[in-house]
Amino acid sequence: MNDTARTAASILPTFDDVLAAAARIAPHAHVTPVLHSRSIDELAGCELHFKAEHLQRAGAFKFRGACNAIWSLSDEQAARGVVTHSSGNHGAALALAARTRGIACHVVVPEGAVAAKLASIQAFGATLLRCAPTIAAREERCAQLQAETGAELVHPYTDPRVIAGQGTAALELLNSEARFDALVVPVGGGGLAAGTALSVAARSPSTRLFLAEPSGAAETWASMQTGERVTEFTPDTICDGLRGTLGAPNFTMLRSHHAQVLKVDDADTVAAMRLFWQRAKQVIEPSSAVALAAVLTHREHFAGQRVGIVLSGGNVDPDALPQLFARG
Repeated sequence: MNDTARTAASILPTFDDVLAAAARIAPHAHVTPVLHSRSIDELAGCELHFKAEHLQRAGAFKFRGACNAIWSLSDEQAARGVVTHSSGNHGAALALAARTRGIACHVVVPEGAVAAKLASIQAFGATLLRCAPTIAAREERCAQLQAETGAELVHPYTDPRVIAGQGTAALELLNSEARFDALVVPVGGGGLAAGTALSVAARSPSTRLFLAEPSGAAETWASMQTGERVTEFTPDTICDGLRGTLGAPNFTMLRSHHAQVLKVDDADTVAAMRLFWQRAKQVIEPSSAVALAAVLTHREHFAGQRVGIVLSGGNVDPDALPQLFARG
């Protein structure tokens, strides 16, 4: 990460930034619906309210943060375009957001990224560049592009503009529904989790925040346990959107808001994904289904309660569904 990126990432957003983001993205982002399923409630033993971010533009909550970042740029910054690295959803979201302002977008993607997500990035008009499947390789390639083009880096989860934008999903949920006992969101790099923490603290401080994380990429859980951010790990999970390392500002924010991490095995995530398809007739990706799986496998935290779940995205490759469901 270069010096500019480090400086931006060190600025922690506030709830006022979330409110500003909500106003800024209102002309561009969807206010997504809240879904209910009585049959899933019966299975879970609690009342579930699903914030349907898989129905957001570009198929994921990521459009919120990307849109806020794009429309926060000065005209001079925007003229130079933007660059990011992404395994899929953030890249597609930034590409679409950039298109709403008519500016250039460069996306560095790791080898092995989901084909359907790469197709979306290209369809929205971004320039696609590949790199080795490591965070170091992603950041090095982004730095090169910045030097070559002067483009503004929009980090997928540590950029304060992105974090604030992601917090608008929970803000909408908390504003549209009665009080929640708990709110559950997936965690990877931590942009959605940190933004959600801001909205929960301001709008419903009695609501407990839970972070659902794959057991095969549980560095957030380890970081919370040790009190120090864990960065050396090799992810092994089908949740491709949750393989990133928890960002430093995100870790700081989540610790201060006392978020609790729940680990989930991939088999349980796939089972939850299948269940939601069967009962709610909605397709969500594994990185989204992990939040429902956390409720179903850690029932002791939610029994008889009113629980909000942010369904983070629905960008799954249709051709991969048979193989995915075979693992559940």
